[in-house]
Amino acid sequence: MIKIENITKKFDGFTALDNFSLEIKKGSAYGLLGTNGAGKSTLLRLLTGVYKADSGSITIEGSPVYDNIAVKQRILLISDETSQFNHMTLKEMRRFYKIFYPKFSDETFERLHGILGLPLNKRLSTFSKGMKRQAAVICGIASSPDYLFLDEAFDGLDPTMRIEVKKMIIDAMCESEMTVVLSSHNLNEIEEFCDTVGLVHDGKLVFNRELDVLKGIVHKLQCSFDKPPAAEDLPELNVLLIEQKNGLTNIIIRGDADESLNIIKAKNPNFCDLIPLSLEDIFIYEMEALKYDHSKLK
Repeated sequence: MIKIENITKKFDGFTALDNFSLEIKKGSAYGLLGTNGAGKSTLLRLLTGVYKADSGSITIEGSPVYDNIAVKQRILLISDETSQFNHMTLKEMRRFYKIFYPKFSDETFERLHGILGLPLNKRLSTFSKGMKRQAAVICGIASSPDYLFLDEAFDGLDPTMRIEVKKMIIDAMCESEMTVVLSSHNLNEIEEFCDTVGLVHDGKLVFNRELDVLKGIVHKLQCSFDKPPAAEDLPELNVLLIEQKNGLTNIIIRGDADESLNIIKAKNPNFCDLIPLSLEDIFIYEMEALKYDHSKLK
């Protein structure tokens, strides 16, 4: 288990994470949601001991992460930045990873390399962005980490390679009960890959829920009224947002779907339907509830 307790991290007076707490179960696929600057990348670098928290604690299975070689041999970050490997070939990159990860599997490396077919003896500086990501994923999975952290790791991959790389990671999770923490701006990707998600905003955790539970408590009611209600007219509901669009009233609520629908029907709408929401829909409505500028989400 990953346990983050009351951590704060500042950079030159800017608070990236503010008294932040979170627990991530072992063996889960956890998705980090949030806009640019929310604190997601800082959190991943704290989790892997790249940064040290100003206060609070981070432990993995009860052991502190920062400056702990034994823990760091079990965790690995595939970052959105791979330029540090530009001077290496893939063969040299493999040797580099083997120095730090005692469980590095040459068999796994050869198998994954055989699937992706990257050149072994060309410098990564000659690779495309997507090829560099593939190289990092090959070495990352072959390192056999118990905890794998991915920061926009699928960015730059074409659709076919995205499917192939995700399959590699899922296979590794099934084989070894590896825990994966994924940060991505592609919410469809998180929705299909992760079982639990957390929303980070302004350095704080807004929610932390299993994905199925989250999709079961945030709903959209699309209605028609002779006189559309405002949020204050619906005190029985936990209203995130009410918007008028094309003559219809869209009411975004948290709570039980059937109970909410019955409450709205008691207000005598001309009609009212329950509309399923994707994770992307929920993310946008949650951010709007936090008064985030909607135009920045596009």
